Amino acid sequence: MSYDTPPPPPPQYGGSPYGSPQPAPKSSSKSTWALVSGILGILCCGPLGIVAIVLGRQAQKEGQPGGMAKAAEILGYIAVGLMVVEIILYATNR
Repeated sequence: MSYDTPPPPPPQYGGSPYGSPQPAPKSSSKSTWALVSGILGILCCGPLGIVAIVLGRQAQKEGQPGGMAKAAEILGYIAVGLMVVEIILYATNR
């Protein structure tokens, strides 16, 4: 009875045969602040929605990867829309 040579050991975990993985793209502080102001604009202070829109657009023009800037801009539009509805309801005493 003859035996073949044993198979090679499996590759080490954590390593990739195709090279090291690319690091995740860093988000800018501008897009982070835009997202924070968009969330706060919806929750408590409508004019912060304007800040979220401006900062979100600036971060997108700078070419920031990811969707934080776009999400901040959308939250800003929602906050401004809610603020307009509040003003209309306040003006009509409803």
